[in-house]
Amino acid sequence: MPTTVPDIEVLVRFGRALADPIRCRILLALREAPAYPADLADTLGVSRTRLSNHLACLRDCGLVVTVPDGRRTRYELADARLGHALDDLRTAVVAVETGRTCPDADAQGCC
Repeated sequence: MPTTVPDIEVLVRFGRALADPIRCRILLALREAPAYPADLADTLGVSRTRLSNHLACLRDCGLVVTVPDGRRTRYELADARLGHALDDLRTAVVAVETGRTCPDADAQGCC
């Protein structure tokens, strides 16, 4: 049974998920519609093994859920509001000076 987590933990989990470009692409794809892993792998151009690892991370972060569909398993966002949050983040104005990166960009995949 899912439990709720404190506000800071929610942000940490969301940040961890967004720290990887493939996970970002998965979340954006699932924002459009639920999908099966094989279809996602083909759409994103990644191996099924690699995709599976990223889906496991997103499940562990509580951002996606699995939905049994006969003999297959479909993935979807855990909450429709996550799609709205992704849209808000995508369209937010980020004030970055030309040529600047986050101080820890190389160490943690920031920015």
